[in-house]
Amino acid sequence: MTFSLGLKATSAGYRLAAFDQVGSTNVEAMARARDGDGGSIWFVTSEQTAGRGRRQRAWIAPRGNLASSVLEVLEVAPATAATLGFAAGLATAAALQKVSVEAALRAGSQGLKYDLKWPNDVLVGGKKLVGISLDAEAVSNHLAVVVGIGTNVVGAPEGTPTPAISLAALGVQIGAEELFSSLSDSWVEFLGIWDNGRGFGEIRRRWLDCAAGLGQAVAIKSAASTIEGTFDTIDERGCMIVRTTAGQLVPITAGDVYFGAAASVGAA
Repeated sequence: MTFSLGLKATSAGYRLAAFDQVGSTNVEAMARARDGDGGSIWFVTSEQTAGRGRRQRAWIAPRGNLASSVLEVLEVAPATAATLGFAAGLATAAALQKVSVEAALRAGSQGLKYDLKWPNDVLVGGKKLVGISLDAEAVSNHLAVVVGIGTNVVGAPEGTPTPAISLAALGVQIGAEELFSSLSDSWVEFLGIWDNGRGFGEIRRRWLDCAAGLGQAVAIKSAASTIEGTFDTIDERGCMIVRTTAGQLVPITAGDVYFGAAASVGAA
């Protein structure tokens, strides 16, 4: 198979730049934005060799995994653009649900439950299946936003802060091409709901319905400090709200998140 857009994405006017191998789909996307591309274009490969995820961690996709980035050129403030990551998580989970149900029907097995970990990961059984990152840059009086979505289709890295898993290890036998087609269609749906940030209230409601660790013990570790408490909710800006043992509600904008039993490890 070769990469192709889904029917909804094609009808919505999306374009596709597919690579047999590339250093980073995010880099390719932002370079295109700097050259004046108006957005609504996907960059995709099944082998990424020099990608970077959130907090500049190495994001390498061996052949058979899916590395994809979508470029949108928007007229929104950077703080509003940051909430697009939650729409991306929902779009990815919806695409995964669709293809895994279809794969389960073919195999005679049951589908899977996909959880969304703040701010941008997709988990199965507490293990990381998908990483999502956002890059934004002002270009010609607009904001170029690149949403990178990396999915472990055939293999998962070892030694990561959150244990990782692949679709293959979960018994979902699909190719990166099939997943991408579904993802491109799902993206159209959830980008429309997000509606340049005006629909974040609905995105927030749906995201919380899928949130990993909601109501559980949590530790958020950053370079400066560690905050411990209970994951209470996310606010209208997308910040994680942590309720401390003293009852204080603390908004979190960034950090490494550890839930449940792992919270005490993350805080150590």
